[in-house]
Amino acid sequence: MSDLIREAPFGQLVRFVTRNRYFQYPEEKPDFVLPEAYNTALNGKGPIQEKESHEAELQRSRTPSANGSASSSEDLEAKLTRTKSREDTPQWSEARLEIERELSLERTKSMPIAPTKTADGNILVDWYTTDDPANPQNWSNLKRGFVAMQICLYTFAVYSASAIYTSSIPQVEEVFHVGPTAASLPLALYVLAYGIGPLIFSPLSEIPVIGRNPIYISTFFLFVIISIPTALAKSFAALLVLRFLQGFLGSPCLATGGASMQDMYSLLKVPYAMTFWVSAAFCGPALGPLLSGFAVPVKGWRWSLSEI
Repeated sequence: MSDLIREAPFGQLVRFVTRNRYFQYPEEKPDFVLPEAYNTALNGKGPIQEKESHEAELQRSRTPSANGSASSSEDLEAKLTRTKSREDTPQWSEARLEIERELSLERTKSMPIAPTKTADGNILVDWYTTDDPANPQNWSNLKRGFVAMQICLYTFAVYSASAIYTSSIPQVEEVFHVGPTAASLPLALYVLAYGIGPLIFSPLSEIPVIGRNPIYISTFFLFVIISIPTALAKSFAALLVLRFLQGFLGSPCLATGGASMQDMYSLLKVPYAMTFWVSAAFCGPALGPLLSGFAVPVKGWRWSLSEI
């Protein structure tokens, strides 16, 4: 539970205010001990695995051993303790599926993962063990389901916020004295903005020092704040600008949400998670007008934007 709180906005805020004194990561704790494999690698003692292509590894693992059953057992043990990396293979490929199958077997055992050394001498930091609790794919089904549900609700809210405005178009025409085409601009600009946003936020979320959570937290916080003046806009120009900012700040989950699902679920199970996420995305625009249409004729055009 502490890990879940630490990654939430509240936990990150506490870490920032206290300068990482609370909700510490394992490496920040005084009693943290660096795994022996990394001590060996840093001190330059003993052998360290060289990074090789996954295709060559699979070919070697499939080659029959000439030394009988004893050699086969040794090859199997070496194969299971070899560092695996999903990034070594193309996404949605047969090679990625093969490595996911191997990883699913390794996670049933607690085995140390030796660090990998690149050709230029850099040591790549990997998970410490095959069942490392910090690895999202090793989280419990309950924790992964909770996080996946949050991403689905996040996606639904942002997508429904686009079409939820359509119920207000007739009244916007009357209040701001604009035609049907101009009154549709707040919807068009919102959609345009959430198409532009992922071009910026998605690459940023792939940078290790940034990650996905800071992007999610900061943009969604601003999305909620921007929604207040949007519902209170006094001029049509302000409404256009604020709707564009709304769509831009709500956009990260629309592209990065699928990547978060893949972070938590292996290629063997990610199709099920993606089904729920895509369903939330499709239900948003479809249900948006329904969420506001029942009240806008009575409460006024601002009601649809206040619901966001």
